[in-house]
Amino acid sequence: MILEGIGELLCMDGPLEHGADAALGLIPGAALVVRDGRVAWKGRAADLPPEYAHDPERQDLGGRVVTPGWVECHTHAVYAGDRTADFERRVRGLSYEEIARLGGGIQTTVDATRAAGLEALVQLALPRLQALARHGATTVEIKSGYGLDAATELTLLEAVRRLRTQTPLTLVPTFLGAHVVPREHRADRERYLRLLTDELLPEVAARGLAEFCDAFCETGAFTLDETRRVLERALGLGLKVKVHAEQLTRTGATALAVELGAASADHLEAVDDRDVALLAASSTVPVLLPGATLFLGKRDWAPARRLADAGALPALSTDLNPGSSPTAHLPLMTTLGCTQLKLTPAEALLGVTRRAAAALAREDRAGLLAEGRDADLCVMDVSSYVQIPYELGRNPVERVMVRGEWVG
Repeated sequence: MILEGIGELLCMDGPLEHGADAALGLIPGAALVVRDGRVAWKGRAADLPPEYAHDPERQDLGGRVVTPGWVECHTHAVYAGDRTADFERRVRGLSYEEIARLGGGIQTTVDATRAAGLEALVQLALPRLQALARHGATTVEIKSGYGLDAATELTLLEAVRRLRTQTPLTLVPTFLGAHVVPREHRADRERYLRLLTDELLPEVAARGLAEFCDAFCETGAFTLDETRRVLERALGLGLKVKVHAEQLTRTGATALAVELGAASADHLEAVDDRDVALLAASSTVPVLLPGATLFLGKRDWAPARRLADAGALPALSTDLNPGSSPTAHLPLMTTLGCTQLKLTPAEALLGVTRRAAAALAREDRAGLLAEGRDADLCVMDVSSYVQIPYELGRNPVERVMVRGEWVG
């Protein structure tokens, strides 16, 4: 298959040290050849090799922009129920923490998820994944964390395994048993921590149910010492780690993420200059979730500009979840990345491709277009990449290809 008539081809394979514009790897007036599900050639249409000149399967994209398939690097997409009651309380003035104390928040979703079976969870998640694909995602991370007991946490990860057979998307499972301490263990936190470290994590690792272990280090969730205990156990079992860090308060979780070599530290609204410097000097990717800041009505946006200027270019994600960011609109995150986080359009687009892939330890497999790599790509109904974050609320994604096949 030859895709021609590409106005701008963003390969995302340029040198990051030369700045975001160079890292885009932009080729104007481009063509791209797909063979056996992989990129066989890319470049200016005028330079198309003669052996492809008469290929019968040619598609003219009419000057549209083509990007790599987008990478959604932080979701909680498998759950049951909704949090509309929490939403109404919040718009009436209650805080996230106050709602949780009243029995709402994550525990609401836990109750609904525990009551659902495996097949119901799969069927509920499928439309969310389809929505992410319509908005450009070809690789999607999915966390557990709405079971918070042994049976349901394992069921959530089994649901991700089942979903892999029902969607062409690449799914990346993450164990988030350390989301919050469930109601039945609040009088004995140590018992729940032993459940995580001595029972659940070994079984998750032995059964290959997750690639990552995550933990929510926050007031009302897990302390820094508890987070360390969980993540060090995960590393000892061969899992990679990620951390929910500094969302509502500064806990020191960013420093812990860097110390442990975490693939990412996510949220980061409450980081300080020390944290920014640590991230810039490390391989841990800052993952920013502006949809959650917007939906929760917060004004303390993560310091994306400071991070980028320090050399820690962030990834962007929807944080798709029922409580704080019920959206699959990944292009909107690029708009918020520009307007609220003060990233450039090039930086925002790198944040949902190359940098998001790095946040999943997949920088060699996703988020860029290179010869020999999977042909995961998006055709955007725009004539310039700057239009993608510019057009507020519109989904510019026209078509999505996964491993050489059009989906949706």
